[in-house]
Amino acid sequence: MISLLAEAEPAAQQAPQNLGDLLRQMMPMLVMMAMLMYFIVIRPQSSERKQREKLLSGLKRNDRVVTFSGIIGTVTNFSSDGKEVTLRVDDNVKLQFLRTAIQGPLSDTPPAETNKPSAS
Repeated sequence: MISLLAEAEPAAQQAPQNLGDLLRQMMPMLVMMAMLMYFIVIRPQSSERKQREKLLSGLKRNDRVVTFSGIIGTVTNFSSDGKEVTLRVDDNVKLQFLRTAIQGPLSDTPPAETNKPSAS
């Protein structure tokens, strides 16, 4: 048991030097990993966020949109602070949503025309 302690003592004294060498060798790898994370995760996420903010700020009345819950409606009104949107879902049904709950606009084709069979 005493011999094990005697052998461990010189190794413990050399540990900081080996740790410094290890850190110097690992530093380029850590920098490369950070750059990889930036270009794969952070940068695309921020560009998607900017694109979404542009889409939501460009909403106007009579735009057909779909919410994240799958509700399709037409924008009829915005709140005074611009955080809420009123959608007309049916002739007598109007629902109020947060602007951030809107997934995006639908195509300009009204739904009645998409369900009609082609006349050929």
